[in-house]
Amino acid sequence: MSKVDPILTKMREICLSLPDTKETLTWGQPHFRVGDKIFSGYGEEKGKKVIGFKLEMDHADAMLDDPRFWRAPYVGHKGWVSMDATQVRQWEEVRILIHESYRLIAPKKSLAKIGDGARAPAPGRPRGARPASVKALSPKRRTSVRKKSAR
Repeated sequence: MSKVDPILTKMREICLSLPDTKETLTWGQPHFRVGDKIFSGYGEEKGKKVIGFKLEMDHADAMLDDPRFWRAPYVGHKGWVSMDATQVRQWEEVRILIHESYRLIAPKKSLAKIGDGARAPAPGRPRGARPASVKALSPKRRTSVRKKSAR
């Protein structure tokens, strides 16, 4: 009987709860896809267990201030970040990052299945208030905020 990996179990719970997702074995490690595109992965990098996801570039840059995060090999220049999976403090933090990655990768038809809940303001923040970070906004919404503020 093989040992159950609690990190992979939690990753599956988060990733497979999103519309149109599936788990595939890619490069010998579990990755999560929406349609045919990867939005998150779990595996080993240089002997460390890591979780990978894509973030908005400014958000990815900001995450690098935390020693648990670094640019993912080969695709870091496109916003992909790796996180030391053994240093997860709260799974809610990881869930938020995975959801951001999903929103960046998923086609519109998959995003529509989430509804406005994916773009709702965080609890305790009034509608229309500027979010604490870009992670709460979809790319389309963030663009419209920039256009309005430029007027």
